[in-house]
Amino acid sequence: MKSEIRNSDITGLFTRVNKRAYDKYLRKVRLVKLRGFENREVNFDFPVTALVGPNGSGKTTILGAAALIHQGVVPRRFFAKSGKYDESMKNWRVEYEILDKREMSNTTISRTASYLAAKWNRDAVERDVLVFGVSRTLPASERKELSRFIGSGFTGFSEDQLTKPVIDAVEAILGKDAAAYLRVNYGGSNLSIFASQATEESAGYSEFHFGAGEASVIRIVSQIEAAQDHALILVEEIENGLHPVATRRLVEYFIGVAKRKAIQVIFTTHSNDALAPLPNEAVWVAYRGEIKQGKLDVASLRALTGQINARISVFTEDRFDEIVADVTLRSYCQKHGLDRSGIEIHKLGGAAPARDHTRFHNSSPARRFFAIALLDGDKRHEDGFEPRDVSISHSENEINTFPDIAFIPGGGDPEDFIIDRILAGIKQVPNLLGKLTLSLHLDSFMQENVRQSVIQRSYTTGDRHNIFRQIGEDLDFLSEELVQRAFITTWAYAFPEDVDEMWDPVLPVLAQPV
Repeated sequence: MKSEIRNSDITGLFTRVNKRAYDKYLRKVRLVKLRGFENREVNFDFPVTALVGPNGSGKTTILGAAALIHQGVVPRRFFAKSGKYDESMKNWRVEYEILDKREMSNTTISRTASYLAAKWNRDAVERDVLVFGVSRTLPASERKELSRFIGSGFTGFSEDQLTKPVIDAVEAILGKDAAAYLRVNYGGSNLSIFASQATEESAGYSEFHFGAGEASVIRIVSQIEAAQDHALILVEEIENGLHPVATRRLVEYFIGVAKRKAIQVIFTTHSNDALAPLPNEAVWVAYRGEIKQGKLDVASLRALTGQINARISVFTEDRFDEIVADVTLRSYCQKHGLDRSGIEIHKLGGAAPARDHTRFHNSSPARRFFAIALLDGDKRHEDGFEPRDVSISHSENEINTFPDIAFIPGGGDPEDFIIDRILAGIKQVPNLLGKLTLSLHLDSFMQENVRQSVIQRSYTTGDRHNIFRQIGEDLDFLSEELVQRAFITTWAYAFPEDVDEMWDPVLPVLAQPV
């Protein structure tokens, strides 16, 4: 599902960070030494940041590091010491770059938190910080502090109606009417629960009968709307208790409130839906003591960390390249009698992430298979993308090498190259137009419509990234991915020399025995 966040809003938030137009903002965290991290940095280039990684990878460590430098956060909330059993905490140290215009305008200040002999030493800053841990999704009946709300005779000390901004946000996230919700307060304490008042359609019910995600969303939104502008919001496992659509909408709410209230949000997640509204630079991946910037879907992360039974993993720039890799590997492996079933393909959201993750994976002594980066042809002569040889040891006397980067043919975008090859093939290759038409799941009498659409769109489409969508619109509104796959398949089987150019350099690793 497409995000409802406008590109102009994303650009505006990037610009605001670059111009340092915040009263308070956490710009950078450097983990000098903290649990499994040493000398690793996270830059907060966008005000809503996702931390991704497998269990135990350090996502919550980074979240805790972000919280640690703030006066209102107790260090043991994330980094508790249990006597002699936590001697590893000695010499932990985190460094920060922070915007705080009350202390210094238009520049960053440096702060440090370190654990010396027996306690944390912090050069702490003041900021409104909200922390939403995983316990927020526990059913109310399992939270001991709420037991005083139980009883047939219970009546709240006071009741608060939700404000309009809270109601609007909750309705957008949960997709249901939120006007009937209210907060019920217990006298003499800060404890409260939520309830839904009776309506003509339904009886009233308390939080003891809410879905876990329902209560969590109301609580998060209510506290954020009540928080000061420029607050810091920290959320553990944002998707807990939420439908995938609600997860995405909650992140969209964060982006919207970041624009409206200048807040900063950092959250951990295992959900691709939570990443969908975010730009590439807003996502950081943690694994094996490393922290890398860039989107990485959950399936790709499993491949990267060796949690799949693959013999080779191919990392691509985007979804289009992922389809190119899939189609061409099928034809190439069929031609050369190779096993295709053990090859996993994953998109990583850019050339640099694909290259970097490939090299990190191949250099890991714990890896169980090799990785290849498949990049667009325009990267072939770009600095920093020169392939590096990787050694395959078959025996003491037999060592082969393969380059860690393969390239799609052409010197530009693969969409341009494939469209141009199809255009040439329509004129030169017998039956190519008929095969393309069948690949589009169209009857043979539609061949002329296909030809006219391809030729016309090749002239009129300014951005070739959109051409497959536009051709689909011409041909009875076929889906963009169906059109992409049809063109890639037709090209791969009509021009096998192009496919050989892609995969011949890495044949030594493709031909490894299963």
